[in-house]
Parts: sequence; C-alpha cells; structure tokens
Amino acid sequence: MNNKYIIDTQENRDFLQENVKSLLEFGKRFPSPGGSSYYLGDDGTPWTDRNRETWITSRMIHVYSIGKMLRFKGCADLAEKGLKGLTGELKDTTNGGWFAGVTADGKPLENKQCYAHAFVILATSSAYLAGVPGAKELLDEAIALYDKRFWNEEEGLSVDTWNTEFTVLDSYRGLNANMHTVEAFLAAADALGDEKYRVRAGRIISRVVKWAEENNYRLLEHFTSEWKAELELNKDKPDDPFKPYGATPGHGIEWARLITQWAKSTESLTSDERDKYIKTACSLYERAVADAWNADGAEGIVYTTDWEGKPVVHDRMHWTLAEAINTSAVLYRVIGKKKYSEDYSMFLKYLDETVLDHKTGSWFHQLDERNNLKGTVWPGKSDLYHAFQSMLIPYNNVSISIAKAVNVACKRN
Repeated sequence: MNNKYIIDTQENRDFLQENVKSLLEFGKRFPSPGGSSYYLGDDGTPWTDRNRETWITSRMIHVYSIGKMLRFKGCADLAEKGLKGLTGELKDTTNGGWFAGVTADGKPLENKQCYAHAFVILATSSAYLAGVPGAKELLDEAIALYDKRFWNEEEGLSVDTWNTEFTVLDSYRGLNANMHTVEAFLAAADALGDEKYRVRAGRIISRVVKWAEENNYRLLEHFTSEWKAELELNKDKPDDPFKPYGATPGHGIEWARLITQWAKSTESLTSDERDKYIKTACSLYERAVADAWNADGAEGIVYTTDWEGKPVVHDRMHWTLAEAINTSAVLYRVIGKKKYSEDYSMFLKYLDETVLDHKTGSWFHQLDERNNLKGTVWPGKSDLYHAFQSMLIPYNNVSISIAKAVNVACKRN
C-alpha cells in the first residue's frame, strides 16, 4: 500500500494538504455578483443558468471561512462575498428566514427548508470563528429563526419544510434535515460555547440510535408528521437527490461520525453511556460499509439499498466516499481498531485512482456502477463541502466541529 494512503504517515498528510489547496483553488469562482453561490461545472466554471441555492452558498461560506483560518490567499474575500448572499438576495426580509434559493435571474424560490437553514447556522458559525465581518449577527439571527420555526422542543426533533410565508407546515419529516441539524447544533455549541445546542443534538441522536437498533442499523429516512416511518416513499423515484427510496448507506456512515463527535464532546455522559453511543456508531458504519462497499463487483459505495441491504441505486456519489474517509479516520482515532485504518487506506486509494479528477480538479460527483462518469443526479461539481472536510477531519480533534478544531489548531500553531 502506498504510504500516501496510510494514516499518520507524512505522505498521507501531504496528500490531504495538497487536496485542500486544490479544492480551494477549484471553487474560487463560486460567488455571483449578489453573493449567492453558482453551481459549479466540471472544471469549476459557474453554471449561471441554474438556480443559486442557499444550502450550496452556505456550504461555500463554511469552506472558505476555514480556508481563511488556514491563511489561504483570497479565502477571506470569498467568505465575505458568500455572506453577502445570505444578507442580501437569499434573505426573506418580509417573512423572515432564507429562501431555498433564487433563480438564475434572481427571483426567490418557494418554501423554507430546514436543511438550508441548518447550513446557514453551520456557515455563520464557521464565519464567526474566522472573523468574517457581520457573521456573529447573522449567526444569532439564524439560530433565533431556527428555534422559532424548525425546532420542536416537545419532540426533540426538527420539522422539515414550511411554505415561504411560514404559515403552512408540510407533513413530511426527514432524517436528512435532522442530521445536518445535529451538525449545525454542534457547530453552534462549539462556536458560541452554548451547551444548549449540544444537548439538543443529543436529543436527536437518542431518537436516531433507537431507530437504528430497531432496524438492523439501516437508518429510516422518511416519516410522517407523527414520526411514523414511510418505508416505500419514492420507490418510483429511487435516486432522488434528497429523498431517495430505502436506506442511504452514506448517511449511516455520516451519522456514525456525528454520534461519535457528540459522545466525545458531551461531558455529562458516563463512560458507559459514552461507550454505548460509540458502539452504536461503529455498528452504523460497519452495516453501511458491509451493505454498500463493492456491493456489485466494483469499488465504490452504492447510493441506496432496500431494507434487506440489497443495492437499489448502484451509482456512487462523491459525498458517500468523503464521509467514509471521515468516519473511518474518526473511529480509528477513538477505537484504535486496525480495521478502520485499513478502511481509510482503501477509501483513499479509491479516491485517488477513481474519484479524484486529476485533470480539471475537485472530485467526480456521480459515477455509475462501473465507475464511469454519470450526471443524472449530480451533474458537474456543485460545491466543495464534503470533499473539503474529508481532507481535514482525519488530522483534527474528533470531538470538535471541524471549523472550531481548525481554529484551535491554527491558534496553537
């Protein structure tokens, strides 16, 4: 095995660092004149005819805020431009909150998404830590809006989608939005020092752990307003980018990392309680890898499986690989099991040989079951968030959100 794929070698550190630089260079054309993020094409060229969405804009603010902390040239300006989008054309000054996005000609898209608002919290938390002007005020506003509209204190979970005016709440409830809410709450807790949000993340996680244990660690994704699982949702559209049918192994892997981060950072847990949560995280990760990796004779993580673990959508999405790199590294740091470091090497080798675009930059976002380029769900290379984080998480404090961990490390160095 090449040393550049082996954790804790200098060659591996160098490989990840080179990719951090490459990704930041690739995405630098993201801001539109109004600040919202263009969807990026195969070579990083903005696709100006597409909608400019709040969740993508927020992800790019998060990435370039961390880039600013790492002292990469131009990142401070790019983070500020992205924040301009959240204070300007993406913000609903009439009804509050943020539009889902704007059209190519700047008209607001309908509905208010929990998913997008969670990313606004993540973005402004990172921007605040990076010292981007105006970030703290926007973070305070984003949290207040989220508390009012999306967080259900009684259930300990978040709702999903409102109409634009916040007068009609959709009956759908989803685990994806709650997963990114956990990420956002942990980031806010770390940035602000407010443990209320770590507690809330734990309430969501407790529900997820229960569902995981009841379903052989294949996570339920879609629910009714009463939180009853809708197992057959989108069976006729199984590759939906946000609500695919069946289990999504990449989410099982991502939840495993977030559960581990929360458990390691929550001081109120007993050692037995902490161990139980981390054991569940390991089970989620191991189930997902067993179901999805090389499931059809070729390397890669299949997008979805049915409830018995049989692949449904065989395409490989880049974000699933990014989360596999993250979580294998995190579990190795916490557990010390050789299997996790071997998985990490396996995933990085696949990244370098198959998913990393050595010609035009970034990662291929969607490959088919034979690892040929495909663009039915994710054409082009929309943003940097998953890939960028996976190049940083393996060598930062696993109990702290990545922006805070980088902030602490930069101050120490």
